[in-house]
Formats: sequence, structure tokens, C-alpha cells
Amino acid sequence: MTIFAVTNQKGGVGKTTVTANIGGAVNSLGFRPLLIDADPQGYLTSAVGFNDAYTAEGDSLHDALLNPGGYDIRDLVHKHNEFDFIPANIDMFTLEQELVSAMQSRRRLTRLLEGINDWDLVLIDCPPSLGILTDNALLAAQNVLIPAEAEDTSIRALDLLFKQIDSLEDSFGETIQERALVVSNVDYPLDGEQQGMLGWFDENFGGYLPIYQVRNRAAIKRAWNSGVSVFHSDEECDQRDELQRIGQQLIDISEGER
Repeated sequence: MTIFAVTNQKGGVGKTTVTANIGGAVNSLGFRPLLIDADPQGYLTSAVGFNDAYTAEGDSLHDALLNPGGYDIRDLVHKHNEFDFIPANIDMFTLEQELVSAMQSRRRLTRLLEGINDWDLVLIDCPPSLGILTDNALLAAQNVLIPAEAEDTSIRALDLLFKQIDSLEDSFGETIQERALVVSNVDYPLDGEQQGMLGWFDENFGGYLPIYQVRNRAAIKRAWNSGVSVFHSDEECDQRDELQRIGQQLIDISEGER
């Protein structure tokens, strides 16, 4: 079961929207994805209709990460029309503090997902920070999907992310592979900044990393507000093909690792 961390510590880059819509794309292609909301803010949890789970008492992702040996992650799964889903929980706001001095604090999610093969692939929506929860996702996944916006602030954010990945690889002896860059909220006609940044992305990553563009569309926002991806919306959206291309690439990676 191949796992992908969807991460960029810079907020507002469309990370959570990208996660939900790629989950919908994978489902539309006939495969079974699991989505995990590892962000304490729970934006993905709210967006796909699990607000009650976010504030519920009882077993949660927070509890499972504190005690991975005591939980079967399959028991945390909720059913969405397009994918299986593990929600965030409000208690996760204190989780990084609780894990900071714990043994194997960055391997908790790895332990929870170890040996599980119930899904074709897993997408982990990471927090907008480079803390213990993001480290857990990166080490568990070892595959990274990077959302970004065509703004010059992305240069610094990507530099920090790549340094963090290098640090984890050195510290844990792992190989964490960047799999794709998804530039979201692209507006045509391009202004000067977007045009310059798309050129910068291509110059710096085009030789080894697929670069996708997801254009800014009201249909994506309306589907989001309805708790679904664009693939489960009655409204047509011209970005479905691009999202399916991303989904197909992740499926191909998944099948190549089996």
C-alpha cells in the first residue's frame, strides 16, 4: 500500500483542496483511496462532512498516535461517498507537545500503517508546519506530493521543505521521494508573478519532477462547500482531466511498488 504525504508548510497553497480532489480522482479511476487528516485544524475533516468526528470523544487519531500499539487504524475509518477517511480530532492541538519527548515520536504513524493493505493508496493531508506530525507523515509515506502557488514566497517554502526532507533522510536512513509538484489556484491570463514562478518551477524541477497546474475554478470551490470533490459534483469542471492525470500518476507509482 503506497502512501503519499501532501505537504507544504506554507498555508494557503490549496493543500487540503488538492488532497480531497486527488482522492476523488483516484476513486473516479476505479481505485480505493484512504485519506488521513493529520492537521490538528481539521480543515479536510470539516470539508468532507465529519465535523462531529472532529469534536467527538472516544478513540481518535490523537489517541492512536499516542499509543500506536494499542490501536488498529482500520477502526478509525469513516466512510465517505468517494473514499475512506480518518478524521483529525481537536485533541491533536496538544499532540506535538505530548510526543516531543516520547520514544520513536516520529515513527508513530509508520507503526499505525505498517502491514496494512486494505487500500490502493493513502493520502495524508499534513499540517502547514514542519513539526512532529509532518515528520510522522513524511516518514510513514516516503512519497511526497507538493502543492504550491505561483507566488515568489513559494521559493523559500520549498527550500525549507527540501531541507527538512534531507534532514529526515539523514537522521532515519530513509529515502523520501518527491513525486509531483501541483501548482494550484492558477489564474489565466497569467500576471507577471505567476508567469515568472511557473517558469521558475519548470527550470528548477521540470527535469525530474512532474509539474501539474490546477486552475482557479468556482466549480472546485462549490464542490468543496458541498463536501465532495469535483468528481462527485453535478457541475462540470474543466480541471477534472488534470486531477485525473495526477491521480493516475499516483496509481502508477503504487502499482509499480507492488
